[in-house]
Amino acid sequence: MNADAARDFVSALWDREIVPRLTEYIRIACKSPHFDSAWEANGYIEQAVQLASQWCQRQSVPGMTVEIVRLPGRTPLLFLEIPGDAPGTVLLYGHLDKQPEMTGWREGLGPWQPVIEGDKLYGRGGADDGYAVFASLAAVMALRAQGIVHARCVAMIECCEESGSYDLPYYLEALSARVGAVDLVIGLDSGCGNYDQLWFTTSLRGIAAGTLRVDVLTEGVHSGDASGLVPSSFRIARMLLDRIEDARTGRILPAEFHCPIPQERLEQARAVGAMLGVDVVRKYPFAGATSAMVDDPAQAVLNRTWRPFLSVVGANGLPPIANAGNVLRPYTELKLSLRIPPLIDGAQATRDLKRILEADPPYGAKVSFQADQGASGWDAPALAPWLLEASHGASEAVFGKPAAMVGEGGTIPFMGMLGKHFPQAQFLITGVLGPHSNAHGPNEFIHIAYAKRLTACVALVLAAHAKRGREG
Repeated sequence: MNADAARDFVSALWDREIVPRLTEYIRIACKSPHFDSAWEANGYIEQAVQLASQWCQRQSVPGMTVEIVRLPGRTPLLFLEIPGDAPGTVLLYGHLDKQPEMTGWREGLGPWQPVIEGDKLYGRGGADDGYAVFASLAAVMALRAQGIVHARCVAMIECCEESGSYDLPYYLEALSARVGAVDLVIGLDSGCGNYDQLWFTTSLRGIAAGTLRVDVLTEGVHSGDASGLVPSSFRIARMLLDRIEDARTGRILPAEFHCPIPQERLEQARAVGAMLGVDVVRKYPFAGATSAMVDDPAQAVLNRTWRPFLSVVGANGLPPIANAGNVLRPYTELKLSLRIPPLIDGAQATRDLKRILEADPPYGAKVSFQADQGASGWDAPALAPWLLEASHGASEAVFGKPAAMVGEGGTIPFMGMLGKHFPQAQFLITGVLGPHSNAHGPNEFIHIAYAKRLTACVALVLAAHAKRGREG
């Protein structure tokens, strides 16, 4: 396959077709069901899946079928099937649902307000993960433009990923006969350590999340009258969190949330740490003189990929400062997000978190933990030599550098599900979430130039997969 021709084809298609469609997509507030309980009535997810479906149908790909599959009470799933002339089946994955708005967008930007500045398209969901369906089909089209054969390709684009993909198992079961036996999975919902080469995700952390609530009163009372007698619900919440993490270091204390780190992943972390150096931590927008939790780049990589850490991502029961009177509040509610290592079972971790937090509550306070997400992480199977060679070759051809391999700190529940469904499959998990792209936060962007090159790399890997199948 001519890599330069593939890159030129993909770049032109992105400029002509994909960037305008992504711009439309960013305007759609298609928040995941976890953040929009009335998603069906509001219709934003439907708008997004229709936009993607209609674009796919307009492309000239002979033999391709495009279908919005619907199961009762479930978010829809966009299903593409593209016949191929080489042995095997490739499954391409992405999602269309988004994280909520978040505060802190700089002036002139907003979650539903697409803005292009240079190579960056700002707005919620462009990078996470709206581009995936367009890039997946563009890669196949680049092959066909050169008359290069490929294996049969199916694409599953879900609308529930940011809520833990709880609808996806039902679609995997419903579509299993149509999907068939998959020997290569390409997922475009991950990250990259820089914008200079193809990045290969080798592991993903899981998550145990939910809401901790501490009640001490049935209604708020004068703080001058009650403080010293009625225990603070916030202080009790702090005491409970101290069971989970060391407040001084951030280290997670219960052994249930740790696992040994495989030697291969340790070596990859050292290699990436040596490659990126201080950029491993410098990519974050630290305020003032705030420093990172670790200085060593390799340990920083391991902290964000193979070690558990806790974040408090939301709170209730705390009035805005402008309306905060001198009242001892009746309750404190904290939304907790515990990232867990790839080999820890997410459902069990969530049960462990509930047990630890609810046991023996201080002062006999009313304490509850309501779990809302427990997803296991994923550790990639041993990489087949052909895929390693193809990935390095694609990166060299497109970027002029070999591919790099590293774990990611986020969670893609689909990967664990697919690993169980297709134990013999190989996985190319990659993405465009690079330095400062800030998925889930304010000022999220997709790096358009990098996304184009990544699309070309996917096309080259698909060509290598087909060549291997024919020669095998």
